[in-house]
Amino acid sequence: MLEKMSDFFENRLDGYDKHMLTNIDSADEFYPFTASQLPTTENCRLLDLGCGTGLELHEYYLLNPSAKVTGIDLSQGMLSELKRKFADQDITLIHGSYFDVSFGKNVFDSAVSVESLHHFTKEEKIPLYARLHTALKNGGYFILTDYFSLSDDEEKIYRNNLIAMKAEQGVTDNEFYHYDTPLTVKHETEALVAAGFSSVEVLHNWGATYTLKATK
Repeated sequence: MLEKMSDFFENRLDGYDKHMLTNIDSADEFYPFTASQLPTTENCRLLDLGCGTGLELHEYYLLNPSAKVTGIDLSQGMLSELKRKFADQDITLIHGSYFDVSFGKNVFDSAVSVESLHHFTKEEKIPLYARLHTALKNGGYFILTDYFSLSDDEEKIYRNNLIAMKAEQGVTDNEFYHYDTPLTVKHETEALVAAGFSSVEVLHNWGATYTLKATK
């Protein structure tokens, strides 16, 4: 059965970190790599979309303990665990959807998202990325690590499966439900460029998991 996005993660808080680090291929590599791509300047400001329990932040704070982080997540339980782990850090946590929360203008030096954005369509992402673009300072950039469909056909299969499941279960509201529908890297890149980013480059990949850098 489909679960609403917030319920899915709230219900899986226990053991979440262990699952992500041991059951997700190459997680022991892509979390440190992602952190290594973020700015190390003192007191820089970072926005984390779908921060969860802060697995990427654990790695980042080792490199830049002075960073000022704003994290957004749908799960209050995840945010509470993140706050417990990083109680001594300058971190602002927002309980809500990054589709709804205001990011501000020219606020952040960088932004990051890891294993969160593979649930949404290209059309849903473009306005989100446009708001993110606005929130970054000139020269700022967005690091996205996520897994992607390897072909257009695969992308369509994921999306059609979700549509069919919602129809079978009588889901008619406009809320987000947890079901992976990753885009191809090409379509993700197109969404970022359409949102105003001047360049998008692939930094590394581990099979279907890629790290992209989108520069304002």
